[in-house]
Amino acid sequence: MQRRELFSSLASSIIKDKKKQEKPLRPPYFNDESLFHNECSKCDAKCATVCEEDIIKIAKDKTPYLVFSQSGCIYCDKCALSCEFGVLNIQNKKTIGAVVAIDKKSCLSWNDIMCFSCKDPCLDKAIDFQAMFKPSINDKCTACGFCIGRCPTNAIQIKVL
Repeated sequence: MQRRELFSSLASSIIKDKKKQEKPLRPPYFNDESLFHNECSKCDAKCATVCEEDIIKIAKDKTPYLVFSQSGCIYCDKCALSCEFGVLNIQNKKTIGAVVAIDKKSCLSWNDIMCFSCKDPCLDKAIDFQAMFKPSINDKCTACGFCIGRCPTNAIQIKVL
C-alpha cells in the first residue's frame, strides 16, 4: 500500500464533496477569454497533445482547460508554442489564474495527523507548516496544481479567478 492510499483510507471520515468548478481553469498563456470560444473550434487540440504533464483536456466546446488530478503545470511553454490561432501565446505567459487554499476541516495535518503530501511535490516552496502541522499556502504559489492531486483528502481547493 502506498502512502497516498494509506492516508486516503485513514481520512475517509473527513473527506467532503467538492463543488464543481463554475469557470474552466485555463492554461496560463492567454490574454482574452473570448478567443477560446472564437478560435479553438478551428483547432485539432495540439495544446493538449503536446502537454508533457497531460493536464490539458478539451471540453465539449473544443476549448482547453486544466485538470490537476494526476499532475501539475511545469510552465514548459509547449501549449502556447503549439497554438496556431493565437489563443495561447508565449508573450502572455503568467501564472495560472486561480487561488489555491487548504480546507482546514479536511486537511489531515490540520486534524493532527502528520502529512506532507502537499509539501513534497511543491516545486515553488509555497506551502509552509507550523512545526509539523497546520500547512498554509504562501505568496510563492503559482497555482501549478502539483499539490492538488497529491492530497489524500482532497483538502486543497482551487478557485478560478
